[in-house]
Amino acid sequence: MVVSAMGKETDELIHVASQISKQPNGREMDMLVTAGERKAIALMCMALGEFGVPAHSFTGSQAGFNTDGNHQNAKILEIKPFRIRETLESGIVPVIAGSQGVSPEKNVTFLGRGGSDTTAVALAKALGAESCELFTDVSGVFTADPRVVPRARKMSLISFDELLEMTATGCPKPAMRSVEVAHNHNVPLHIRSAFTWEPGTLVVDDTSQLAVENPMEQPIIRAVTHDLSESKITVADVPDKPGISATLFRALAEAGVNVDMIVQNVSERGNTDISFTVPSEDATRAHALVADEIIGRIGGHVVPLDPNIGKVSVIGAGMKSNPGVAALMFETMADNGINIEMISTSAIRISCVVDAERAEEAVQLLHTAYGLDS
Repeated sequence: MVVSAMGKETDELIHVASQISKQPNGREMDMLVTAGERKAIALMCMALGEFGVPAHSFTGSQAGFNTDGNHQNAKILEIKPFRIRETLESGIVPVIAGSQGVSPEKNVTFLGRGGSDTTAVALAKALGAESCELFTDVSGVFTADPRVVPRARKMSLISFDELLEMTATGCPKPAMRSVEVAHNHNVPLHIRSAFTWEPGTLVVDDTSQLAVENPMEQPIIRAVTHDLSESKITVADVPDKPGISATLFRALAEAGVNVDMIVQNVSERGNTDISFTVPSEDATRAHALVADEIIGRIGGHVVPLDPNIGKVSVIGAGMKSNPGVAALMFETMADNGINIEMISTSAIRISCVVDAERAEEAVQLLHTAYGLDS
């Protein structure tokens, strides 16, 4: 069993740190935030003991999780679960603290938000488990956020490719990194409720078996997602010549800013505009970096930051062989007066940036337009 911190405990620990230091040291922040999981595993073992189930708690380092030294967002390098195997073989339930490990320098490391899901999947791989069950506060993966679309339906089966696109475009659970690890190491996932025994959503490599069992559950579009956590930055009137985009985005990458969608307009009189989206938590810093440093190297000027955007996406492996999917999305938006600011696509996804205030409305309209309500 892998457990995460209880409730809002991680948020509370981060808040306490912010009251003491404006820029807390990464090493000490990892020591602080991982305390929530250590508290949870001890209490879980006590609870299991009350039911007559013998259980032992293990921190990430005790469980054999070796990570890199990137504090706040460490990556797992290897797992040596010797103590976990011994505990299992002796008939005792091992309860492991999620989202943590130990660096080559022997420091405690934190895997980042959602890291407990990643811990569980990685451990399932290391132990040769048949599958990994991720228990959450929802009963599975839905065709849209049920809080936004009351008629959203739980999917009994979904492919890794589709779920990866969903988690990358706003679906909060499970954590995207955990899905990537499961996909890369062929660990079947079962996303299910922590409060009932009902079956959840199985995540597998191929969903073709579902189409055979019940073709009605295999629509062209599988889900509609939305994300309100990004902001848009636009650099206007930059010279349209080789090297401009490379200079801009290399500088942002070196500053640790993750860029999502990028749109470059058609050149006019030798100049062009480049718009891109970044996480809102990094937006102010990224905008200042572009305005204060990068513009002097590439020319042009920076448009004021736009934090009021929402990304709406439709996802489905069926769109690869069905024309008209994009047209229906754009028509639905146009018929309801929702302006599209940016467009991005992949083989199984179409994403549009719209005004944040109309993002949820767009999700509801698209969910109906693609026949996902029934």
